[in-house]
Amino acid sequence: MARRSLHLFRDLYRSRDPFPKPFLQNPIATLLHPAISSALLQRRSHAFAAPPPPAMQNPKPSNGSGDENKSPTFHSSLNEAEVAKFSAIAETWWDFEGPFKPLHLMNPTRISFVRSTLCRHFKKDPYCARPFQGLKIIDVGCGGGILSEPLARMGATVTGIDAAEKNIKIARIHAASDPLTSSIEYICTTAEELVKGNKKFDAVISLEVIEHVADTLEFCKSLAALTAPTGATVISTINRSVRSYATAIIAAEYLLNWLPKGTHQWSRFLTPEELVLILQRASISVQEMAGFVYNPLTGEWSLSDDTSVNFIVFGTKGSE
Repeated sequence: MARRSLHLFRDLYRSRDPFPKPFLQNPIATLLHPAISSALLQRRSHAFAAPPPPAMQNPKPSNGSGDENKSPTFHSSLNEAEVAKFSAIAETWWDFEGPFKPLHLMNPTRISFVRSTLCRHFKKDPYCARPFQGLKIIDVGCGGGILSEPLARMGATVTGIDAAEKNIKIARIHAASDPLTSSIEYICTTAEELVKGNKKFDAVISLEVIEHVADTLEFCKSLAALTAPTGATVISTINRSVRSYATAIIAAEYLLNWLPKGTHQWSRFLTPEELVLILQRASISVQEMAGFVYNPLTGEWSLSDDTSVNFIVFGTKGSE
């Protein structure tokens, strides 16, 4: 059973006045307000049929040959179209005003969740400068390295992987400029390919990636295979909700031009319940969940119990 984070922030949108004046003066705030976004999209919501959870497969009976004891084979979850899409804008990863501006703005809040959950799980001091000292962490779908670098600065031995060669080149160049990040090992590969080498990590992190893969279950199985026994897995993504359609697609891609049009496909988003189920089938037990909310008045993100748009989960893997 998942338990939501106990450290919650007050949601900006829970005002006594359902339509406070500052919201009506700000186009993104108008869409972010749940009452308004629901009214705007209630006629469209029925058009989006939620895809059913992946079908459960019955385990294959043993044939007595011993093949069932071999390492499982993971089919590729790679979506070539998505790889090409992000390769085309790879050079803008470290442009704070470019297409990845939303991730840069959200990054401190993502890192805060990662730091608190991993320190608690591995019994590390969250107040020291390098709390991840001694931990091997992999950043799956690392892009230009905007998460890998903070992890390295916190003392972790970091491996960053991405299927786009251009992303890896940008990440390597940027990391080389700082002695604290120059040790990051960047590899152009997929999680499924890395599993074949029997690699194991204390923590496997994949943020804003799962909504871009072709097969979410196979992807999560590969993340679980990369996670050491009693290790941890952290995943963040976007909820498939009416409100996420209003904010992550209409506002971010068409009104504010924060992201290139077509960056996200609403039908590929996962609800929190679906993600928990998929992870359970991949032998990852979700222990904690939190939402990210954007404050249009300050331009900042914070953790919340509101998972209606962006959310993040922390899970653990039992002993094998």
